[in-house]
Order: sequence, then structure tokens, then C-alpha cells
Amino acid sequence: MAGKTTAQATRTRGNGTRAASKEQTTFSEHTPQGRLTTQRGLFAGPSPIVSKDLYAEVEAGVVTRKRASISLEGSARVSGNTYFGRFPASYWQRWTTVREVRAEVVVTGSGLVAVRASDYEGEPRTVAAQEVEGAKQAPVSFDLKLDKFLDGGALWLDLETEAGQQLTVEQVRWTVEPPEKIRPTAVTICTMNRADDCLKNLQALAGDISSLDTLDAIYVADQGTDRVESRDGFAQVAADLGDKLRYITQPNLGGSGGFTRGLYEVAGHTETEHANVLFMDDDVLLEPDLVIRMTAFSNRAANPVIVGGQMLNLLHPHQLHVGAEYARLNTLEPGMPVEHSLHTADLLGVDEETGNPNKQERRLDAGYNGWWSCLIPYEVVKETGYPMPFFFQWDDAEYSYRARAHGFPTVTLPGAGVWHADFHWKDWDEWHRYFNLRNSIITAALHSDFNLTVLSRVLMAQVVRYLLGMQYGLTHTLIKAVEDFLEGPDILRDGGVAAMQEIREIRAKYPETKRYDPTEVPGIASNDIGIINGAGRPALQRVVLIKRIVDRLLGRSRFGLGAIPMDEATWWHVALFDTAVVTDANQEGVRVRKYDRDRMFDLGKRAARVINRLRKEGKAVQAQYQRALPQLTSRENWQRLYEL
Repeated sequence: MAGKTTAQATRTRGNGTRAASKEQTTFSEHTPQGRLTTQRGLFAGPSPIVSKDLYAEVEAGVVTRKRASISLEGSARVSGNTYFGRFPASYWQRWTTVREVRAEVVVTGSGLVAVRASDYEGEPRTVAAQEVEGAKQAPVSFDLKLDKFLDGGALWLDLETEAGQQLTVEQVRWTVEPPEKIRPTAVTICTMNRADDCLKNLQALAGDISSLDTLDAIYVADQGTDRVESRDGFAQVAADLGDKLRYITQPNLGGSGGFTRGLYEVAGHTETEHANVLFMDDDVLLEPDLVIRMTAFSNRAANPVIVGGQMLNLLHPHQLHVGAEYARLNTLEPGMPVEHSLHTADLLGVDEETGNPNKQERRLDAGYNGWWSCLIPYEVVKETGYPMPFFFQWDDAEYSYRARAHGFPTVTLPGAGVWHADFHWKDWDEWHRYFNLRNSIITAALHSDFNLTVLSRVLMAQVVRYLLGMQYGLTHTLIKAVEDFLEGPDILRDGGVAAMQEIREIRAKYPETKRYDPTEVPGIASNDIGIINGAGRPALQRVVLIKRIVDRLLGRSRFGLGAIPMDEATWWHVALFDTAVVTDANQEGVRVRKYDRDRMFDLGKRAARVINRLRKEGKAVQAQYQRALPQLTSRENWQRLYEL
């Protein structure tokens, strides 16, 4: 369903910003053509690295699986009770006006096609079944009530053959009655020097474009110096996507600036407020069916909601990062799993405590959703404004909490997943920690009671841990984040460009922020670096903390030099060393932390002063951010940042 287009010549927009198309999509609602597909039944993933068991599980017999079809030999059983095979009935019953879903398949041969369901405790039951005999591409469908899933549960297809039978199933669809009008949807991909990754996702969308009939446009906001358009495959994918592709180059304004560009463009070219913008990271491994699942859910939602996709771990494709998450704003803790949520769960395994399969049976209420894949209805933008110009980090959480305050909750939809680089393989001691800290404090100021006593304790505890761990650059990063928060809303005026450059310059002065090959550590012979393992978490942490602080103040240590594995690089262990060679979280190298008494004292005093300032001045600064919020999140502010 393409939106209307108006002639528009290719032109430069602002400082190097341009559109790569001669026509511009004007977004308007569509008249539905038949039933609305909510998801397809697929039997293999978009890449060989993805286990087919995430789509369908072979319980017995010989089976041939292709992406869109599956064939069973005699005495075989296949279950769709899998991450991508399940229809999230509970979420559809709770958040949409749909009360019946149709499971449609095309079958050839003989066998059993059954629909089974679970409840919030995971108990399975059969809700419909049909024996087919000698069928030749015959349609089979089941109309299924969505009436017993409010607290949890899902629907799925199971297939079975007896001895001597053969059965092929294809064209599996879960469909519902369409709304009167279909919302136009634009995907927005923010990219920064990940041209190859971005191109792969454009190719994935182009390869499935015939099925993505609710997708009107794809915006690529390219903020890098290594352009996507420079790749050999770009011309072909641009031809394949045709008028749907809108390729834009612009100054680097971080993730906030890249994603917001899609909202900005859609809002400037829409004839209806009933439009969707689907954010998508450039470096994900994309399951294109995600577009179908998220847009269909939004189209039938009883009221506009932010629809979030789930994250699967790219290095461990069978793992779910988290079922749904929230942020503890007062203690600056994002990514907290909500009650009953799966987290870092093996979707092909079982829960170690209960022995039950790792299925997200209970329906969960999310606080926010990461922007690796997240759909935002235009009604939310119209009511609450655009994202904050945070540059990077906490923009997703801030926006969801602001939207919730205006009556728009976030729903993280099971089965709508993309693969993204595992978070625990990213080192915390990086330049982006500045944005994480600064923006988390701003978000807490905007959307919590902003308990400065609690916040001061949290920050001071972080300072102590960083200094004991000889992370002096990370301590300075924290100090800078708090100082800049206290500067007030003007720190956001340029969208974070100057802050990014400044924090990188600050951190470059600290040797332990640099990564080295483990055999080429400056000043240390490779053969002299041996692993010294640490003990587990102390039972009396406060007592150990005081002891480590006293030892550091007196310059006492237990070890001169040693290597420490990443998972043992805790403050209570690192504090025992004069020099610690610590494995980086990404396992690509090591960092060298050296005890520096003068630097420790200097940073400790500076941190104490700025945190004391925060405790005294925080409420006044909070009021400044609250007053500035409408202007910071206005279309006019983003227009200025885009230099349009």
C-alpha cells in the first residue's frame, strides 16, 4: 500500500543534508484489502546463524524445513510452540479490540493440523484440530476466540503425521478483521559508519517487500562519513525499494537525532495523525516479519500505544535479552526486568529453577522499550513532542516515560524480535557512559520525585567503586556528567556534539581507558602477566569496603601485578593490586589499571564537591529542565539542529 507522492526534485537540505529521491511520500491512511495479517508462520530464520527451532520445533520424525514451508515424513511431529511460532494472544486480548483471530494454512498430503494454547501458567490445551487426507494445496483455517488469555498465554500450530503419511504446510497466516483504515508506516534506520550493516537490513526489507504491505516508506538517516550509498549494493537495493526509500544525509546528532529525523519527516508529510514510525537500529539482524507484527498490532490497538520489539542476543541468537523492562529513575538503573519477565533466557532451553520451557507466558507491562525496534504512533508525537536531543543513551526511556504521563503506555510485544549485539559484551568504561549518566539524571529530574539524597548516595557509591577499581577516567566521566547536568538545559543546545568531543578528549588523558592486545601491553612483558583469580562477593561488603578504602589510603596492596578476567574485575578484587591487566568486556583486548594515589585523592575530592552541589542545587536545576522541556522537544528545535 503506497502512500500518495508529490513531485519533489532532489535538493540539498541544510548542512549537507539531502534526500535521494525525486518524490516524497505523503502519508495518508489506506483502505484495507481483505483481512489484516498479524504475523506469518515461518519455519526458518533470515540467516543460517539463527536456529530453525526458534520458528518450529521438530519433536519426532524426519522433517524438511524451508523459510515459508515445512514437510513432514511419516510418524513426525512438529510444534509451533516457539518464540516466532506463537501468536501472543494475551497481548491481543488486553490491548486491541480484536476478539477473534484466524489461523490459515495451505496443506498438501495427509496428517493432523491442530491449534493449541497455553495459559498464564503455561498449561497447554488443544482448542481446534483437523485431519486432512490426500489434500492438494487445500486451505485449512480455524477461527479462534481471544477470550481466555488476559493474564497470559499464546496460540500456536502443531503438526503431526502417522506412519505412511506425508504432509506439507505452507502459506501460514494469522489474520484478523481489518480496521476501517490502515495506518501508514515508515521505518526509520539511524546509521553512523555502519554502512555494511545498514545495507544488509535494507536488503532484508527489499527481499520481503511484497509481504510488507503496511509499509509506506523507509527512511535512512545517515550521519557517518562512511556512507551507505557508497556501497556496491546500494543502487540495487534502492531500485528494489523504489519510491519507498528515503535516503538522507545529515550532521551527526547521535541516535536521538537519527531516529527523530524519521518522526520529523513523517510529521511534515502526513495527512493523518494515524501514522506510525518504526525505529530500527542499523546493526541488528532483522526478521522482516517484525514489521508485519508490530504494525498489525498498532492498527488494531484500542488506543494508541508505543509498540516495542524484543531484543535477542546476536552473539547468542537463541537468547532473549529481556521480556519487558523498566527503569529505576531515582537510582539511575535502566534495563530492569519487570516481575515475571524472562531475561538472558535460553529460548531453546528450560528454566533452571522450575524445569519448565523458557516461554513468556505471563503478560507483562513494560516501562519503556529500547529503540533497536520500537513503533511510535504519530498521536504520541503530536501530544508529547519529539524526543529529547540527548545524542545517545536514555532517549528511549525518557520518551516512553513522558508518553506514559500523557496516557500512552509502552507494550513490548513477544515474538516481535530482532538480534542485537549482546549488551554484556560491551564495556562500561567507554565515552558513552557520560551520556548514560548525564541523560539518566535529566530523565530522573523530568519524570521522578528526584530524591537528591538517594541520588547523591548512588553517585558517591559509584565513585568509590570506580576509584577502588583504579578507573580514574570513568570517575572523571561521572564528574563531567554531573557538572554538565548542573549547567542546565543549555548543555543540550547543540544536540550533544560538543559534549561527545569533549568527553573523548578528557578520557584520552587516562591510560586505563585504552585497550591493548594482550601480548603487546606497554611496559609489561607478556610472560609476566598471570591470572590471579578473585573470591566471590563478600558476605560483609561494608566491612570489606572500609578495609579496601583504608588500604588504598595507606598505599597498601596484596599483589603487584596480575591479570584479571572480565567477570572478576570487581572493586573488592581489583583494589588488591598495584597494576591490574583486566580483560575488556568485548574480549578483544585488555586494559591496564595502575594505582595512582594523587589522582585518586584529586578525583575523589572533585567528585565529592560536585555531588554536594547536586544535592544543594538539584531541585532548582530540575525546574529549569522542566520549563525547557517543551522547547527542547519541539519541531522547531529539531529543525534548527538539522539546519533545515
